[in-house]
Amino acid sequence: MTLTPPQKAALVVVSGLPAPAGVGGVLVQRWNRSAARPPGALVFVDQEGGAVRALPQLPPAYPARRLGSKSEAYAAGRATGLALRRSGVQVDLAPVLDLPDGPLGVRQYRSPFFGVAFARGLAAGGAGACVKHFPGLGSLAVSTDDRPYVVGHVRDADLAPYRAAIEGDVPCVMVGHGVYPSLGGRRAVLEASTYKLLRSLGFQGLTITDSLSVVRGRAAAWAVDAARAGADLLLFTSPADAARAIRALVPLARHGELDGHVARILRFRNAID
Repeated sequence: MTLTPPQKAALVVVSGLPAPAGVGGVLVQRWNRSAARPPGALVFVDQEGGAVRALPQLPPAYPARRLGSKSEAYAAGRATGLALRRSGVQVDLAPVLDLPDGPLGVRQYRSPFFGVAFARGLAAGGAGACVKHFPGLGSLAVSTDDRPYVVGHVRDADLAPYRAAIEGDVPCVMVGHGVYPSLGGRRAVLEASTYKLLRSLGFQGLTITDSLSVVRGRAAAWAVDAARAGADLLLFTSPADAARAIRALVPLARHGELDGHVARILRFRNAID
């Protein structure tokens, strides 16, 4: 595969605007939801429910913990998918599949299988679901949003909802920042063993990192490490970080190291459009 200049940056998703040229996607947030979106970029949003809604006028009105059944979760997902596509959004970075004993409070469903139903509903509404945060935050004492280095362990119960989501053809999985000694000494998002585990469950779709802007000064190195580990899309909340990452990825693109990632992104784009 010969990569064009835009494809060299196709792995990068950025929430800050203006986005660097050629990014593969933009993440819409409350403060930039009215900004112009780069042509051709995939449009993502965090639309979990309740307070975690970049588009607060759209469903789901209630947080995940309030949903009491699979049928209720499916209906909420379908309504959300329909509303997002009308708003020009293709992918919801939801639902959370972390077990209810995890650190995210009302963002976690009473059962993670309610989250799988929400993902099915999103698909029925025409939007792509991106389930998170693989391999599960349930065993972590605090959220990785609150502390940069949190150690946990991978449990069979944490993986079960991902197996169900994969069987239901979920198109995208977000890998989290937890540290799991069984996968290696670094955060999961940078460990090749994390992506190997996910693929071993039968997943063939897109992998995306949680934000690689969580620690300052690591954007370029982490972009390379995450891509080589197995991440198809690299998420940044800083345009400056995204630009540094793109520059770091160009040598990999020239040597063909990104070809497999770009191929999956293009297949996903064709399927979601």
